[in-house]
Amino acid sequence: MAEAKLQAELTESKMEIQRLRERLSIAKPTVHKDLSLISLIPKRSGLESGFPLEEFFSSIEGSAQIGRWEQSDKIKTAVLTLTGAAKLFYNGCPELHAEDVTWGSFKSAFTQRFRDTHSDQFHFMQLQTTRQKKN
Repeated sequence: MAEAKLQAELTESKMEIQRLRERLSIAKPTVHKDLSLISLIPKRSGLESGFPLEEFFSSIEGSAQIGRWEQSDKIKTAVLTLTGAAKLFYNGCPELHAEDVTWGSFKSAFTQRFRDTHSDQFHFMQLQTTRQKKN
């Protein structure tokens, strides 16, 4: 009698172990994000003399690729590193605060606002009229 009961419990335990193994094989693997890379991203002020916008976005995207960040992580990291005029612009755009904002729309908004307004001719003239100063 006791042996039959023990045998039934053993069979039930084996079935439970099998069910748990199946659930583990179906579940998504855990992805570990490396958020320490945020410290490598420079601050963005929005001034022309500051860090170029393209390099700012490139550093975020590179860190995101290495650290396995999601789209929302890129946006949150960018917001954390904004200062000055760029922070004021972000605070003044309610569409950038929406839950469904994408990284592409975030980049597009900042690119539109902080794009280089000088023409190619202006830059060419700057290059042509450059003089070396003393020291």
